[in-house]
Amino acid sequence: MRIDFRESDPALSPARDLIAAMVAEMNELYGDIEGPNVPSATPADFAQPHGTFLVGYDDGEPVCAGGLKRLDEQAAEIKRMYVAPAARRRGVARALLEALEHAARARGYAVVRLDTGPRQPHAMALYRSAGYVDIANFNANPLAGYWGEKKL
Repeated sequence: MRIDFRESDPALSPARDLIAAMVAEMNELYGDIEGPNVPSATPADFAQPHGTFLVGYDDGEPVCAGGLKRLDEQAAEIKRMYVAPAARRRGVARALLEALEHAARARGYAVVRLDTGPRQPHAMALYRSAGYVDIANFNANPLAGYWGEKKL
């Protein structure tokens, strides 16, 4: 499978629709993931030139999305990674993660960080297999149970 990644405005479809599907799925697992104590992941957080939001297409259909948020001059955070259910278990999440890492390198970041919740062991396994190492809670996300970092 070859995924075509395109920079997209997360406030517009299809990015907005993929984010809404991700939020709905995460709300079922964790409750309100957009509450006041959760780190932000707004369209402004993904704004150029320091961030980006990617939508991946398979044969013209949007199947995944994820964003890159600046933390500081050296580090960015990967946020809002989501793969549509019909595209899962086909390597799409790994391709999305690699595309976001490539976008981080292109923006001059030396490190990417991310987190995931305890009810997503598959995500944790993906990140570790992609070379992320466990780190301390860097973003005070009360819903996360895993924090990882990868040097680019």
